[in-house]
Amino acid sequence: MNRAPAIQGPEHNSLSAAGLKTVLTILDHWGCSAEQVQKILQVSRPAYYKYRKTPGQASLSQDQLERLSYVLNIHGSLRTLFENPRNVYGFMALKNDNPFFNGKSPLEIISTGQFAALYETFKHIDALRGGLW
Repeated sequence: MNRAPAIQGPEHNSLSAAGLKTVLTILDHWGCSAEQVQKILQVSRPAYYKYRKTPGQASLSQDQLERLSYVLNIHGSLRTLFENPRNVYGFMALKNDNPFFNGKSPLEIISTGQFAALYETFKHIDALRGGLW
């Protein structure tokens, strides 16, 4: 399987900073605590506060960049599903009786910090809008 080469240097830092800043805003709108953000993005507490203050100094791993991507894609799916911003941003905190969520909110699921939780949550939300896997 060929993977595209990773972006390196200033372009990588610029993309990381822009993505991180956007994702932090989304997670704030979802009502995430600092601890939840740290688990979802797999960043340490000191790094979280440093990146929060100066996202341009973020040095993110490939795993962390993929986590940003899943948060952005979940948000994109929610924006497609809902017109009302309260629903777009409130959905993640609502308890869900779908068998995957089993009475938990999507936010509780992704706050475990497991990469698979982000992937599966995206897959289930994307399926609501008609996304195919």
